[in-house]
Order: sequence, then C-alpha cells, then structure tokens
Amino acid sequence: MGRRIAFSLLLLLWFFNVGSGGSGILTVHHKFGGRKRSSIGDLRAHDGIRHGRMLSAVDLPMGGLGLPSDAGLYYAQIGIGTPSKNYYVQVDTGSDILWVNCIQCRRCPRKSDLGIRLTLYDPKGSTSGTLVSCADEFCSSTYDGPIPGCSQEVLCQYSVMYGDGSTTNGYFVNDFVQYNQVSGNLQTRSVNASVIFGCGAQQSGDLGSSSEALDGILGFGQSNSSMISQLAASGKVKKMFAHCLDSVNGGGIFAIGHVVEPKVNTTPLVPNQAHYNVNLKAIEVGGSFLQLPSDVFDTGDRKGTIIDSGTTLAYLPDTAYTTLMNKIMSYKPNLNLQTIQDFECFEYAGSVDDVFPLVKLHFENSLSLTVNPHDYLFQNNDGSWCVGWQNSGVQSKDGKDMFLLGDLVLSNKLVVYDLEKQVIGWKNYNCSSSIKVQDDKTGAVYSVGAHDISSASRLELRCMMLLLTAIFLYFL
Repeated sequence: MGRRIAFSLLLLLWFFNVGSGGSGILTVHHKFGGRKRSSIGDLRAHDGIRHGRMLSAVDLPMGGLGLPSDAGLYYAQIGIGTPSKNYYVQVDTGSDILWVNCIQCRRCPRKSDLGIRLTLYDPKGSTSGTLVSCADEFCSSTYDGPIPGCSQEVLCQYSVMYGDGSTTNGYFVNDFVQYNQVSGNLQTRSVNASVIFGCGAQQSGDLGSSSEALDGILGFGQSNSSMISQLAASGKVKKMFAHCLDSVNGGGIFAIGHVVEPKVNTTPLVPNQAHYNVNLKAIEVGGSFLQLPSDVFDTGDRKGTIIDSGTTLAYLPDTAYTTLMNKIMSYKPNLNLQTIQDFECFEYAGSVDDVFPLVKLHFENSLSLTVNPHDYLFQNNDGSWCVGWQNSGVQSKDGKDMFLLGDLVLSNKLVVYDLEKQVIGWKNYNCSSSIKVQDDKTGAVYSVGAHDISSASRLELRCMMLLLTAIFLYFL
C-alpha cells in the first residue's frame, strides 16, 4: 500500500484537476501511455510474462510472501522516506509485497524507456528508515518461526525466482510511505504510514532491463507481509478493497476500506490459495449452458479459477475454450476467421452486440458475471475484431488447466474483495460515478468518485493516465 480506520485509493484512467472531487492523489500512469497504440501482440506478451511468474515455483526464504509479478498496465507514483522521494511502482492485485530498488542494487535499471526518472531508495538517506533484523517479529512470523543462526545484526532477507528466469533479492526495511488523507468528505491532508517493504539489492532478467522499467512493485495480495495486511493489522484500514475500471469513459475507482454502497453479492474465496481463487460452476452462452466435463472446474494444484485485475485478457482450459469459441462463432458462421498472433480475428462492420451472445460465468452462491460482446471482442489496429478469450494451454503449459479472469471480464464492474470474511463479489456498475466507504468505528460515510479531464486536455496529453488517490478516513 497515527492510527486510522480506512483509506481509499481512487484510480482514474485519465488525469484530472486535483482541486476537484477527491483531492488527495498519487499519480498513476498507463504503462503504454504516450506511445503508439499497443498491438494485440503487446497484450499477449504482457500476460505471458505475468503468467510465467504467477505460475512459477517461488524461492522465498521469508515464506508466505506470495508471488511478485509483472503488474500489468499501470504504475503509481508514491512517496517514501523522510524527506520523501518519489518512486514509480507497478500496481498489482495479484502480488503481495511492496518493494523498490535500492542504492546498492546490482543490475537494477538506471533508466526507463517509459520516460520516467528512476530513483534508488537509500535507507541511510531517510531519517525515518530502519533496517529489519531477522530477529524482528515481522521476519520470524514470515518464516513461521525463529530463523536458525539469526542474530540482531543479520538482516531479514528475501529472494524470489520467477518463472521467466528473473530474480529479485534484497532485504526488508521499515519506512514511511506518503499518502494524502481525507479528514472529511472529499477533504484531504498529508499522512505518513509506516510500512515494511523490500529493498531490492540485486535484480536479473526482465527486472534488470530498462525496457518499461520501474522502481518496484506495489502488491495488494493476501499475505501478512503485504501493505494492506500491515495497515489492517495496525488498525488503519479494514482488510477490504474494491476496484471499478471504466473501459467506456476512461475512469475508475480503487478503494481500500469498507465499501457500503453499492451492495454486492459475494462468493467465497477458495481457502489457502496464493491468489484470489473462486469456484466457477458453469458457463452460459446466449441462454444455453455449455456442456463441459465437471472436472474442468475443479480446484487444486495448477487448477481452478483466479480473479486477477493485473491480467489483460481471459484464459480458459482447452476444453472450455474450444467449446466456448464454437458456441460464440455459431452466431455468425460465415465469418472469415484469421489468426493474428494467436488471436482469432475477423472483419465485421456492424455492432457486435447485435450479433454475438452474452456470456455468463456462474460461481458458487449463485453469483454470476456477465460479459458483453463489446467486452470480449476488441478492435485491432487494422480495424478487424479479435476475440479476447484465450486458450490457457497456449499461453502457459503450467497453467493449461486454469481459468484466469482478467480485465476483459472485470471492466465496468465494481469488484469487492473482503479478506476478513474471505469473500469476493461484483456487480455491473457505472465506474465513472462514485462509491461510498464507511468508517466502522464512527459510522461516518464518505463518497469516493471518479472523474475525467476535458476532451481538450486529453488531446493535449495524448495519453491515458491513471490517478491513484489515497484517501484515508481520518479520525482523532
């Protein structure tokens, strides 16, 4: 991610005037912003790197840190240390820890092709920064017990190996992370939150490349080592968050705290999983349920269904993918399908919503998720339409039996994660509107709204930008 109850992070896919609406902001940019429109190959390449990391074996001496991964299309500007310095970190609901590259780092990128200035964190350069010893309770709890050979002078270290061969190694530090705090309805003030995070000392592979390089990763996973878990344990927030990404108008909301409006129905999270796994029960296309083997929905080792906003598309096991595609294409059987970089594409001049069927995913507790044709079909640079549903087996051998549901199915929906009750829920929602977050101690409720800049500003900037507004519900 004094003692506060809750804060909200307002994600806006376009830059807006900080004086309007929620004024506490962390500037977050689209990773491909300011560059020519991404090809469909870029989308698959992003997901390919990400899934290789998500599904890999992880060497974590700390234990329980989860799987840091490529954080997708967005990165946030946050402040760390005293005096505060700005860092650009990837935003990811599919990973657990916050880490940034450190001053002594070997093979850390010194420049970025994204056109941002990279900063190496120096614990000695921050008056509030302290090193975390292996004797610290944080370290021993992460190891699930005392660390053999530990002494007060030995640092609490971490080491992660990713599926694409990249590695990050370093140690943990404790320092202030800066946010703007809301002290009333849409009124903000600056706040420091003490967070233990990783100080990257050595990177390899993709993490050491200047291509799309950033300062680190900001994860919102379930591990006790994650920022949201630390803030919840200290009483600053409820262990709940929600996101709402608007693919129509470019706005969006990302809130940490107790969302009280709108209400959403929920489905249980599968226990003891590293990611946000749920129980998918059936797939409905145009009012008819697909006839699929019952074991295709089983949850187990490298099987099951993951909700992941850091993934761009949606991936299904081969049997489900083939059956789904055959059913969808039966609505327009005379189309001339062409394969473009493993995507099924076709020429069509009319409205896809008038021809192609709704797809409904049915989950435990009678919760369904509706995906419109304009969501699972998108236009390529040449104007052709391509199908966003993908075959898991083509993308990753390790994940060939998994359903991985990304932004293709999550856009234009408010998705609420309640980690205290271990449930997740969603509903179709206007993500350019607002939600309400409640402080459970006082009962006070604050609106958090999404905003867009003017069309003139959009033309001037010529890029999509995202604002991450850290809104703390402040009470003495």
